Amino acid sequence: MATKMAGAAHNMRKTEVSSLVGKLEVDVDIKASAGKFHHMFAGRPHHVSKASPGNIRSCDLHEGEWGKVDGEAKVAKERIEAVESEKNLITFRVIEGDLLKEYKSFVITIQATPKQEGPGSTVHWHVEYEKIDERVAHPETFIEFCVQVSKEIDEHLLNED
Repeated sequence: MATKMAGAAHNMRKTEVSSLVGKLEVDVDIKASAGKFHHMFAGRPHHVSKASPGNIRSCDLHEGEWGKVDGEAKVAKERIEAVESEKNLITFRVIEGDLLKEYKSFVITIQATPKQEGPGSTVHWHVEYEKIDERVAHPETFIEFCVQVSKEIDEHLLNED
């Protein structure tokens, strides 16, 4: 089953593989460059909480180096699984926290792509999840969180210039 929901300047897509496994996707248009947006997550994730303090409390490095994939926890509850700087793509896997009380797995991929016409870029959020059981709600509210974070980071980056 696939569902499309229109929103303010974004479009959410939901695909269910089964009653427990699914994907959510949303595109968010921003004014900042794709490279700068990607660098906030890959190179300066500790600044994400400054850009979106109402949504993200903090980002702490536990081991390794900022922006490096080494299989160790980078943030309090997520692990960076992939960074493809040339594609402005980063993938996180939730490794502990409240989400894992309801989901067996929760993987978030963020890719920023320059717009073909004019300045700015489009941020594509892709979330894959597996619920623990059928009583767990679908995580559609997480997509609205992604949209808010994208817009707040965009505003932060534009104010830095």
